[in-house]
Amino acid sequence: MNKDLEMMSNRCATCNETYCVSKISLFSHLDREDMETVIRKIHRQSYQKGEFLFQAGDAAERLWIVNEGSIKVFTYTPEGKEQILYLLSSGDFLGDLNLFKKNAYPYYAAALEPTRLCTLTRENFQEILREVPDISEKVLTYAYDRITNLEELVQTVTSKNIGKRIAKLLIHFLEHFGLERNGVLEITFPVSREDMANYLGLTRETVSRQLSQFQSEGIIDMKGNRQILIRNRKALEDHTL
Repeated sequence: MNKDLEMMSNRCATCNETYCVSKISLFSHLDREDMETVIRKIHRQSYQKGEFLFQAGDAAERLWIVNEGSIKVFTYTPEGKEQILYLLSSGDFLGDLNLFKKNAYPYYAAALEPTRLCTLTRENFQEILREVPDISEKVLTYAYDRITNLEELVQTVTSKNIGKRIAKLLIHFLEHFGLERNGVLEITFPVSREDMANYLGLTRETVSRQLSQFQSEGIIDMKGNRQILIRNRKALEDHTL
């Protein structure tokens, strides 16, 4: 077993699922008794980098909660090019609406790194809804947010302003994968430059050129292919307007 995945497995084995249940918006508002109801029905699964959680056409019958690690949800264009739809990290979840109706996944999901997930089957989730009915409102709220994010993706991808498209993606990564070290905002990318380009409908060379331009303007510092320091967030946000 991969060492990173083994370390996750050891932590998760003693977790009793309280960690993943309490840190997602869907369940974080629950009192201890209701949370215990959810915990009793949770199952654990682990995935290596590049391993599929599911593929398009598979039966959609499970809620996936990212406990540790990250995943990408994607589809393929008619030309066979990968198009990333969502990037999910710790605390995010997927498959919520499919729990209300039998369906098949219209997209693919794969681990971007060694990843631990907590899952709920449709049957388990429906049992929880009967016992804790206000969770359904949270599901609808999250679904609305996801649709809004998809609409923003369409607007971003169709924009002719390359700088705006990449600046928006950097802000998105900063909010979901960034952290602050000694007063400096740092992003460690969960995807490659190629994946970033696919996400935005650009070439890798175009992404690299624009990142170099941001660096020359003093907005960012690039540290290898997977890490960026944000030197001037205000200037970066101005590029999104």
